[in-house]
Amino acid sequence: MDTNAIIQLLKGNQNLVEILQGAKFIACSVISKLEYLSFPNLSQNDVKLFEVFARKIEIMDLISDNDELHQYIMNIRNRKKLKLPDAIIIGCSMYSQCTLITADKQILKLKDLDVLSYDVLPFMQ
Repeated sequence: MDTNAIIQLLKGNQNLVEILQGAKFIACSVISKLEYLSFPNLSQNDVKLFEVFARKIEIMDLISDNDELHQYIMNIRNRKKLKLPDAIIIGCSMYSQCTLITADKQILKLKDLDVLSYDVLPFMQ
């Protein structure tokens, strides 16, 4: 999941709940964790909700000796001309052979990626 999907899920987006019910594996990059937890004006309730969520999924980190993961990230960044945070999120998804769940319009335009979009609820944009 990318950061926008995590936000939507934690705000109660039922479309995402339904998508994730059948998932065998749910993860996010440490970048998504950092993006979410560094939002200005994040309430303590939001932090606690994320902590509960994070205990139920895998948070993928950027271990310094994982050259294979690093290669995925560098290749996707160079080939698709992405910002580094997006390249890390996509690279982690590719490395794990997972479908990336996102509503990011730039990412959804990219070809040759295993990406799943969802309906963004208007009050959550």
